[in-house]
Amino acid sequence: MQKIYDSWNTKYKKPFGAIKKGQPCEFRLRLPKDVVLDFPPVPILVVFRTGFKETFLSMNLESEEDDHNVYMATFTPTHEGVHYYYFSYKQNGFRNYIKKSASHESSINNGELFQLTVYDPTYKTPEFLKGGVMYQIFPDRFCKSGKQHPDIPYGRVMREWGETPYFRPDENGHVWNNDYFGGDLEGIRSKLPYLKDLGVTCIYLNPIFEAHENHRYNTANYRKIDPLLGTNSDFKELCAEAKKSGISIILDGVFSHTGADSIYFNKFNRYENQGAYNSPESEYYPWYTFHEYPDSYEAWWGIDTLPNVNENNEQYTNYICGDGGVLDYWIEQGAAGYRLDVADELPDEFLDNLNKCVKKHGSEKIIIGEVWEDASNKESYGVKRRYLLGHQLDSVMNYPFREAIISYIKGDSAFNFRNKVMTILENYPKPTIDVLMNSLSTHDIERAITLLGGENGDGKDREWMCNKKMTPEEYRHGKDLLKCAMVLQFFLPGVPCIYYGDEAGVEGYKDPFNRQCFPWGNEDQELIHFIKELSRIRKSSKVFVDGSMNFISFDENVLIFTRLRKKKQKAMVIMLNRSDQTRYVPKLDYLNFSKYDMRHGEIVDGNIVLPPYGFAAIKIELV
Repeated sequence: MQKIYDSWNTKYKKPFGAIKKGQPCEFRLRLPKDVVLDFPPVPILVVFRTGFKETFLSMNLESEEDDHNVYMATFTPTHEGVHYYYFSYKQNGFRNYIKKSASHESSINNGELFQLTVYDPTYKTPEFLKGGVMYQIFPDRFCKSGKQHPDIPYGRVMREWGETPYFRPDENGHVWNNDYFGGDLEGIRSKLPYLKDLGVTCIYLNPIFEAHENHRYNTANYRKIDPLLGTNSDFKELCAEAKKSGISIILDGVFSHTGADSIYFNKFNRYENQGAYNSPESEYYPWYTFHEYPDSYEAWWGIDTLPNVNENNEQYTNYICGDGGVLDYWIEQGAAGYRLDVADELPDEFLDNLNKCVKKHGSEKIIIGEVWEDASNKESYGVKRRYLLGHQLDSVMNYPFREAIISYIKGDSAFNFRNKVMTILENYPKPTIDVLMNSLSTHDIERAITLLGGENGDGKDREWMCNKKMTPEEYRHGKDLLKCAMVLQFFLPGVPCIYYGDEAGVEGYKDPFNRQCFPWGNEDQELIHFIKELSRIRKSSKVFVDGSMNFISFDENVLIFTRLRKKKQKAMVIMLNRSDQTRYVPKLDYLNFSKYDMRHGEIVDGNIVLPPYGFAAIKIELV
């Protein structure tokens, strides 16, 4: 049955996905000929931006196809921003509306509006990350060099490498997060050969500035490396050595709040200078909002050790984004850019200023935001955000892909997987898609292998999470499923980001058990070899740099899609078998290719063999 409208098919909407301001976009409807239209005798395309009037475009009869009439209209946007659209026509005196159903199919008189993202035509994202592999490091737990670090701040409890992180509260119900395992910058530097061999081209570091909890999201001094990690010079040396290995380093920027125990707030009098808590005369006092001075103040999610800052306070903005400020300083030391913690809590004006500061160092400096939802239409604090229109973020942490992958590998339908992936590809600008940060695990969520193979930890307390380990059978099953998930992570659009230890088989439920020490000497070598193979395939073809994606076929067990560079007539076909049975796929002659090259997998009797939880990668040249 012919569809009326399909925004993912260029027969109906061309080009696919988000478009540039000033770029014409063609829309086509295919209405059955037995739909006799009242006046006007053509459908209407209705386009608008939230808060602005609609644009009504008559759709001209373009052609006839079998039992359908094809109507077409061209819309050329003159403004950036998220646009919404639908179609209408009048029949037998009634107005009908064509909208999007929950399953994406077009629907008559029910459903949601279609989205059209319009972005700045000059929007470009850094090339260095495209086609690469990221690696996320929680610095205290990755590698301990053994190097002696002087002037360690008081109040820290040093632990033996590999012990279970503290998680039990004190008698007042407070978890201090003051246990440290001694991972440092020198340890990371010593493992650069390992990371290069793994295929890593970019390291994302969780916070490394001085702070007095082991996660370091409670910044104490933005301009100083935490003494337990090393010195500012150690960071500069790490960046220089990483660059020699073809590896860039991105820092975690925590700019919505500071630590109460900091040079800026100084609630516990650790520092000699006057912080905002010590005196209203402090130079930092205007950064914060006090309700009743000094003990009642705005704090991040009400946590009094994390006082919120007013990001648009002129002094604070200049301190972070001004000439010679925090952003400038660390880029000059070698940082390739920033991942922004809780980006949806940073106001637009601050993000605009941050973008200008980072980009003055060149278009290759990157800004990645922590946004958990679809970032193209995200609203926070009553404001429609404009992260991806060309003036704020280059990329976001792609949690929607992560959710789609995990759900599919755990048994969700291939149809749902396709819809989730295609929705993001439709809504995000192409420059963003090419640098999306695709993670399966992070410091904020369970390890993927635990989520896939272990017992469900929802609703369980930390005591249960601490004592619950995967059985050998659960681990084997979890590893099989993790491999499947990693195939999707590496070959979907965007850039795979390995959370340190995932490649070594590290398991763990939520914080702090997802932040265990890396098991040097006890790694799962099979997993490491598997990731090296994925990296090798990824590096072997430029389709993974900026190629488009097409789903070829998807049943409940075998998923087949291509990454394609049409101008070069190059493509990579990826086939994934998520089941525990061997599957056979006929060679894809209908793709009309002149020759193929099996990059992974085998062909037996003309069929591509997919072993249980296995995959195939086939490089083809199109006719």
